[in-house]
Amino acid sequence: MSDVDQYPSHRRRPRFTGRRRLALAAVTGLAAVTALGTVAALSAAAPGQAPGETGASLPAAAQRSGTPAPAQTPTATATRTSPAPPATGPCGRPAGAEPVVKVTEVKVGTRVTGYGQEGDTDALPMAIAARPDGGSWLAWLGTDGRVHLGRLGCDDRLVGTATSFAGIDLQDVQADSGGGVLLLTRRGSCGSGPLCGGSSSPCNTMHMVRFDNAGKLVWERQVTNLGGGRDGYDDGARFVWWYQHHGRLASDGTTWAAYFGVAITVQNGNCVDVHEGDRMQVVDAKGALVTRHRDSFDVGCSHSWTARVVWDPRTRHYVTVCATDNACRIARPAPYRTVAAGTCDGTLFGGDVVLAEGRGYWTAWSQGGRVRLARFTDGPAGSTVDTSARSSHPHLVGYGTGRMLLAWGSGSATAAQVYDAGSGKTVGGRFTLTVRDHNYQAFKAYPDGSVAYPAAGGGGTSIRVARVLPLAG
Repeated sequence: MSDVDQYPSHRRRPRFTGRRRLALAAVTGLAAVTALGTVAALSAAAPGQAPGETGASLPAAAQRSGTPAPAQTPTATATRTSPAPPATGPCGRPAGAEPVVKVTEVKVGTRVTGYGQEGDTDALPMAIAARPDGGSWLAWLGTDGRVHLGRLGCDDRLVGTATSFAGIDLQDVQADSGGGVLLLTRRGSCGSGPLCGGSSSPCNTMHMVRFDNAGKLVWERQVTNLGGGRDGYDDGARFVWWYQHHGRLASDGTTWAAYFGVAITVQNGNCVDVHEGDRMQVVDAKGALVTRHRDSFDVGCSHSWTARVVWDPRTRHYVTVCATDNACRIARPAPYRTVAAGTCDGTLFGGDVVLAEGRGYWTAWSQGGRVRLARFTDGPAGSTVDTSARSSHPHLVGYGTGRMLLAWGSGSATAAQVYDAGSGKTVGGRFTLTVRDHNYQAFKAYPDGSVAYPAAGGGGTSIRVARVLPLAG
């Protein structure tokens, strides 16, 4: 029998083939419903601030207190002024003694898909990628059935005219010196089956789309396996369906890896069942699938959600991490290696994975709304940090040399804390980004030590880019 018909709404759970038929409780307790569309501006522009920017260049201490820094009183005697923060990278972004947040309103000119319910089955509205020159590629899902792409300059504002590609869901975007790659979803065909019972749809496809520095198409490659006579309801099909299917990209500079949730069609007598797991595929610089890549796999975790991937130049491996109801844990897939033990009570979620200082990795994860950081290499975490953050969906990103930034939704804003990427100790105090969080969107690290996050804008045709400027030292 088909999995989808057994459970109502987005809380239906699929099952996996073979002897393992584990209930997927963890992924069904998704985020609370929020209003469709985008939110209004969270703060007004400060005096002397460029139009379209909110909360720009405020030191973390001023943001925490909610009051401006006290003005200096002029005196008749000479005063010593502090030197300007050193500029970093090709964009000359200043590096300060504590995090400074700059939020820029980007008017994209087309309607952007709203946040909706922020569930793992809902479309992702936007993604950002760090360009080597310090600028960005900003991608967003329009309401017109297309994924739009615009180039941002050092000031986080659009440069030139945006382009677009056919796509019904956006997953991620990454960049290099020649352009970048989008990961997006397109419509596919289910075929006739027959299913063993019920219905399971849609049967869509996942694609990498390579673009150049003008935002123009170079190549595109499907990383599911429909087509050529194979539909979604044929034995052996791997496709994108209504259930958990979000994905992420990583690159080693010459290849690209896509890791995402996938539907799995399995023959069952005279009919087929559809189950759920994840899939990792690697594509080379010319757009060809790298067959038998040592890090790729047809199916890794089952059932799987919050699939995350990072390239490690020290070991020359792509490193993947999932949340799974296989023993209810955060795990390395293919084969399973436990990173952190959890419980399938509907509150187990993975965050992101980043490189640790020296060797190994850090991943953020949450159980019962409490956020943890786990440091691991190829097995169980050697150290765990039980943070003070309370969230089901934490974000983690490398933040300059030897540091990482943990962020999570806090009311109508986003809270953040810097951690040492070696010891896991906090660095400085908690601060706030005055943008609305999304459960499944990602922060991205920049070569100059800053990080950026795309968020809902002040209207239906704008996006806010929240940038945390680099730390000195």
